[in-house]
Amino acid sequence: MDIGQFLQDPVGVIGDLLTQLLAGLGLAPQAITVILQIIGVVVIASFCLLLPLFLIWFERRVVARMQDRVGPNRVGPQGLLQTIADALKLLIKEDITPHGADKVVYNVAPIMSVVAVIAMWAVIPFAATIVGTSLNVGALYIVSVGSLGTLAIMMAGWSSNNKYALLGAFRTVAQLVSYEAPLLLSLLVPVLLARSMDMNTIVERQEVWYIVAAPIAALIFFVTSVAEVGRTPFDLLEAESEIVAGFHIEYTGMKFGMFFVAEFLHAFTVGALTAVLFLGGWRGPGVDIPGLGPWLGIVYFMLKAFAGYFIVILMRTTLPRIRIDHMLDLNWKFLVPLALAVIVVTMLGDKSMAAAGLTDPWVRGGLLFLLNIVLAAVTYGLLSSTARRLRAAEEAALAGPDALSGGSADGHNGHGDGGHTEHAAPDAAGHGPAAAPAH
Repeated sequence: MDIGQFLQDPVGVIGDLLTQLLAGLGLAPQAITVILQIIGVVVIASFCLLLPLFLIWFERRVVARMQDRVGPNRVGPQGLLQTIADALKLLIKEDITPHGADKVVYNVAPIMSVVAVIAMWAVIPFAATIVGTSLNVGALYIVSVGSLGTLAIMMAGWSSNNKYALLGAFRTVAQLVSYEAPLLLSLLVPVLLARSMDMNTIVERQEVWYIVAAPIAALIFFVTSVAEVGRTPFDLLEAESEIVAGFHIEYTGMKFGMFFVAEFLHAFTVGALTAVLFLGGWRGPGVDIPGLGPWLGIVYFMLKAFAGYFIVILMRTTLPRIRIDHMLDLNWKFLVPLALAVIVVTMLGDKSMAAAGLTDPWVRGGLLFLLNIVLAAVTYGLLSSTARRLRAAEEAALAGPDALSGGSADGHNGHGDGGHTEHAAPDAAGHGPAAAPAH
C-alpha cells in the first residue's frame, strides 16, 4: 500500500483493499458492492451516534459557563464521562408503553427520529475525497430525508394516546412544515450559484464563500434550520409551561433518550450544513497539498461546523421562547417573501454578470454582496414604514373611546355641569365599579 496515496484518498485506498480481500474469498462483485456499502453505513452511523456523547457534554459546559455555573465535572476528567453515565441510566430504566397507545407507531417513532438525522450525513463531505456518497441531487436529498424527523414527531404525538402529546404533534404541523418553505427557498441560492445539487460540488465551487455572495440566504437558512430542530426560540414543540413536555411526554428510558440524541445531533448537523453550503465546507489554506489536504479539510470542516453549533447553543441560552402566532407570522409574512426576493435578486444578478463576462469569483461575490445590501436596506425601509403604520393605528384605537365619549383633558364630561354626572369606574383591582364618594 502506497502511504502517499492513502494520505491523499484514504477512503478509496481502504475500499480497494477490502475489494481485493473479498474478491480473494470468491465473492461476486455485486456482493462485494453491497458489503462495502454496509460498511460505509456502519462507519457513518457509528460516528453520528458517538458524536452526541461529546456534544451533550460540550453544550452543558458552555451553557454552564454562560450562566456562571460549573456544569458536569465529577464523572471522569472534566466531567467527560457524565453523558455515558446518563446513557447507562436511561438504558436500565423501565420501558413503559401507555395503555391505548398504537404500539408499532409508538416504538418506531424514536428510531425514525434518529435515522432521519443520521441519513443526512450520507451526503455531507468531510473532505474532497472523504464523503459517504456523492449524489447529484444531494441538496434535495437533505430536504427529503430531513422531513422524516417531522414525521417521527407527528407519529410520537399521535400514537401516545395523550392529549398533551397530540397538541405537541399539532404544533409540529404548524411549525416544522411551515418553516420548511423558507428553508427550501434559501437552499436554492447556493444551488443556483454552484449550478449543482451535489454537496461536494457546491463546496468545490466556493472560491469565495457563499455567505459573502448571499448573506441574507445564509441567515434565512440558519434561522429556519434552528426552527426545524425545535431549539430556542422555536421550542414550542415541547413548551413545558403549556403542554407539559410536548410530543415525547409518554416516552421513558432509552426511547426518551433517542429523541434527545436526534435533537443534539440535528443541532450539530445545522452547523455542518451551514458550513458546507455557505462557509466553504472543507476548503481552506493547504487543502491542495498532496497527502495533507484531506486531513486539513476535515479539520476546517469540523471547525466551521462547531462554530455554527456554538451559535445554536448561544441562541438557546440567551433568547426567550416566542409565541406561536409571532413565530408563524415571522415565517409566512417575513422569511418566505424575503427568501423569494433573495432568489430573484441572486438569479438576475448572477445571470447579468455572466452575460457581461464577469467571471472573477471575487468580483462576482462582491457585486452579489452589494445587491444583498440593497435588498436588506429596502427590507428595512418596508419594515420601518409598516411598523410606524401599525403603531399609529394602535394609538388611534386606544384614543378612540375617549374621543367618542366627548371627554376632555381636564376631566369634564362635556355637559357643562362641572362633572357632577359620575360614571361607574373599576376599582384598583379591576373587579367592578368603585364605591361612590360620600356626600
